[in-house]
Amino acid sequence: MKAIQFIGKGEAVLADIPIRETVPEGHALIRVRASGLCHTDIDVLHARYGPGGFPVVPGHEYAGEIVALGSGTSGLAVSARVVVDPNLPCGVCISCRRGLSNLCSDLKAYGVTHDGGFGEYSVVRCDQLYDIGDMPFEVAALAEPLACALNGLGAAGIGPGERPPERAVIFGAGPIGLLLGLSLKARGAGSVTMADVNESRLAFASSLGLDTAVSGSGALSSQRHGFDFVADATGVPAVVENMIDLVADGGTALLFGVCPPSATVSIHPFEVFRRQLKIVGSHSLNRNIPEALDILSADDGSIARLVSHKLPLEDMLPFFLAKPSDPATMKVQFVSV
Repeated sequence: MKAIQFIGKGEAVLADIPIRETVPEGHALIRVRASGLCHTDIDVLHARYGPGGFPVVPGHEYAGEIVALGSGTSGLAVSARVVVDPNLPCGVCISCRRGLSNLCSDLKAYGVTHDGGFGEYSVVRCDQLYDIGDMPFEVAALAEPLACALNGLGAAGIGPGERPPERAVIFGAGPIGLLLGLSLKARGAGSVTMADVNESRLAFASSLGLDTAVSGSGALSSQRHGFDFVADATGVPAVVENMIDLVADGGTALLFGVCPPSATVSIHPFEVFRRQLKIVGSHSLNRNIPEALDILSADDGSIARLVSHKLPLEDMLPFFLAKPSDPATMKVQFVSV
């Protein structure tokens, strides 16, 4: 089969890889129909995400159809349409026992340590698959990044059945920031403002029914202590540092963007104490795929609009090797027809 393969640090190629003749016990062979590119894939390519597992087929946001099943499987059938939960926790460490499988001390994942979705086929454990019914594959492939956003909201105390914020602002109107914003709207948040410096991204956010503001503008900074939920989806340390001043008394700041590991920011402990602020982080997803599929099923098509590119596999390679120059680029997917 054809697949994008990382053969070493910074080395990505379009390769021919043999398909396994026998599907392992408890696994399924999936024909990949849609697979989304994530910044984590770039970090994997450059060995910035874990120890690296070269050679590896990247891709952890993918959906497809089952074409073969190994022995010892139940509840799934050939031709079933499914989406993948990529995380492979050990199940026995302290984090796993506490229900934080995303923080597993020996976490593995499809597209990171195991071959993932940027190939024509993928071998996946059956307990990592969720039926998508008649949902379009390119929409179902958004379930993984949406699940990451939902895990972040859960960490911030905005889970199912919990009170949504009245006023929220999210820095970074890229795909993941917009997923946070649209998830908040789906949870019943009052107003959700997307902050960014790029006009085209702000215009796109506005077309999705979200409020917008220019990041760093006086209009935004004048709303000091004005938002009960503030989130960073940029990974820019200066943004993280400055956003704390926008959090209302008793409010929450979510660090969702991936800042450089060595970065530090200045925060006033007295402010956190006196105003009873909550500063939380979030990593990956934690069994949130079912809820993500529920939101995607009920969505009016807004989330599907985040897919800006649907490309054949051979056209995907440049996106791994160079950052898109067009700010209108949102979610780029490999789509097989």
